[in-house]
Amino acid sequence: MAVTDEAIEKIKGMIVSGALRPGDRLPKESELAAGLGLSRNSLREAVRALSLIRILDVRQGDGTYVTSLDPQLLLEALGFVVDFHRDDTVLEFLAVRRILEPAATAMAASRIGERELDELGDRLDALGDDPSVEELVAADLEFHRAVVGASGNSVLCSLLEGLSGPTARARVLRGLTEEGAVGRTLDEHRAILAALRDRDAEAARSWATVHIASVERWLRSTL
Repeated sequence: MAVTDEAIEKIKGMIVSGALRPGDRLPKESELAAGLGLSRNSLREAVRALSLIRILDVRQGDGTYVTSLDPQLLLEALGFVVDFHRDDTVLEFLAVRRILEPAATAMAASRIGERELDELGDRLDALGDDPSVEELVAADLEFHRAVVGASGNSVLCSLLEGLSGPTARARVLRGLTEEGAVGRTLDEHRAILAALRDRDAEAARSWATVHIASVERWLRSTL
């Protein structure tokens, strides 16, 4: 194991064990290095690496702190990595989304409030029956973000938010090239919304699966 990796593992061990908690300030560099049996250089490299993935927060002139460790904060790194995807991996992102998002949609069926349902309905009505592809994709992203957010699971929300970027381009291309894609997307959104209004978790799960799988099917036939 590289020296820096060893240093990372030791700091991680302190956080996992509870010796360092969210919001705690790390001991002085010299004290921490001696306590962990590390050189100060390897400790600095470990701190730098952990700050990049939002485990630690280095505050100039104040010290280094453990972050809140909130899932949304930690999973920001996923979004950064996802931005470097290749076009030929979009199907893989869609496959993961097809596994996770229906589960989140089913969870939302018992949690989403009437006000949130009304807002989703108003947004769908405002789009009309013939929005531009750009308008539809923007509305699609907001629709799914709101539904997933209603699941109450912050980890699922963050994971799916990170996956939305690579699949957005595929959705635009589908809307531009496949006849009837805009209408089908609107119909599927309305079906998901109706299932949520009925508090029917399994219908919500099924329609979310159909909705994502239709994009995946189109993309497979196109590539």
